[in-house]
Amino acid sequence: MSSLIHATAIVAPGARLAPDVSVGPYSIIGENVTIDEGTVVGPHCVIDGHTSIGRKNTFYRFCSIGGMPQDKKYGGEPTRLEIGDGNMVREYVTINTGTAQDVGVTRIRDDNWIMAYVHIAHDCQVASHTVIANNVQLAGHIHIDDYAIIGGSTAVHQFVRIGAHTMIGGTSSIRQDIPPYVIGAGDPFRPVGINSEGLSRRGYDADVIAAVKEAYKLVYRRKLTVEQACEQMLQMQGSKPAARDALQVFIDFLSASTRGISRP
Repeated sequence: MSSLIHATAIVAPGARLAPDVSVGPYSIIGENVTIDEGTVVGPHCVIDGHTSIGRKNTFYRFCSIGGMPQDKKYGGEPTRLEIGDGNMVREYVTINTGTAQDVGVTRIRDDNWIMAYVHIAHDCQVASHTVIANNVQLAGHIHIDDYAIIGGSTAVHQFVRIGAHTMIGGTSSIRQDIPPYVIGAGDPFRPVGINSEGLSRRGYDADVIAAVKEAYKLVYRRKLTVEQACEQMLQMQGSKPAARDALQVFIDFLSASTRGISRP
């Protein structure tokens, strides 16, 4: 056994761990688990199921990763959990595998900060660079895009999509899709503007941020339908070429929404 695996840890014979993976006291690694180099598993963690974990992740103490989905339809299918690189997963986080009723895999991509007591249910798709604060509860089939920030004790309904660069205040209740760039909070969620500070920190220039603000107003202030707002954003792309890509993210999200978006 590797000197980095504590003597009290249990690693199943079929598990595949890179030589420098560290496993703390009393942790359990299941038969169908793969963990890549530089990942640290703290004490009292359980990682099982058909789970693959990338490089340089940290699983703090008492995590439960790769457990079967909390779905009565689950019949023991070999569904999966895939976790990318550089994620911080704090204590008492639970992340479940997918279900056969969806794509069969729960995915957490790269460089996410997942705080204590977070639950990520079956078939969720979490992109990269997100912050999911303490006690956030994600139901099944939720999609979260890059750089989203979700405040503590927020509950998100199943099948909801949360767009890129959003910022959701703590103790919010999310029942419909949150478009990209939007900031807000509440039960029910109430949008109040765009995350201009976050966009600025990530290198978006003032002209692009101004265009995103204008797009937000089309959706939330002008009493337009989603289709009408998208049409006007398409026209904006011609007059504001620097903002074309940022506006396209907004258009694509709105066009793909099936639950409808959160509005005041």
